Amino acid sequence: MLTGTFKLNQSAVTLLSLLALLGIWQLAAGLVHSPTLPYPLQVAQVFWQATQSGELPYHLGVTLLRLLVSFSIAMVLGCAIGVTLGNNKTLDAFFDHWLVIFLNIPALVTIILCYVWFGLAESAAILAVVINKLPNVIVTIREGTRALDKDLLEMAESYRFDRKKTLAHVIWPQLHPFVMAATRSGLALIWKIILVVELLGRSNGMGYQLHLFFQLFDVASLLAYTFAFVAVIQLIEWLLLRPLDRKALRWRR
Repeated sequence: MLTGTFKLNQSAVTLLSLLALLGIWQLAAGLVHSPTLPYPLQVAQVFWQATQSGELPYHLGVTLLRLLVSFSIAMVLGCAIGVTLGNNKTLDAFFDHWLVIFLNIPALVTIILCYVWFGLAESAAILAVVINKLPNVIVTIREGTRALDKDLLEMAESYRFDRKKTLAHVIWPQLHPFVMAATRSGLALIWKIILVVELLGRSNGMGYQLHLFFQLFDVASLLAYTFAFVAVIQLIEWLLLRPLDRKALRWRR
């Protein structure tokens, strides 16, 4: 009963928070009374028109495809390299400075270099995104691997767990929070990088469209496209990441 009440109250607070944000936006737009800050209804109308014309779904789909490909590559490679470095002190010491260097290279520099070296191609765009995201994944997974409980691993070995059983019941439950942290931070970071990649060297996608709207000072379209992408990322969080979290952590209950 208490859990149901808590969920109800939490939903009410969330709704109230969103309504308050819309109210502040409406009030600020009324005070400014300028095309640079359109009313929420104007943005909603632009969003609906762009959706009806098919323009917004097309560019959103292109960006999401780039996000899916680059994110998958970065996560797979990052997890593999992170686990390897976490288990091997010699390799970790050798590549540690490499990671520091790549973590501190500005994303804009990486993107420009990829376009200069490999041309304005789709592969160069994907590579630029992967290079920018990969060090973050490696560092997060490496720290998770270092934090694995050695006593539990020894216990699994003494009970003669095979590799599959050890991974599923000993390693994964401990490594899962670090993988999810890399996933969530990755989604937050990678789509911002993709927008810059599209702005600089692609002829489609959300970044290209936002650059076009900037040149036209079309703030309503800027906000409409931005909210569309944020909504999709939130849906990924609610429909995919949170259920995965609950399933992976059900052993705690």
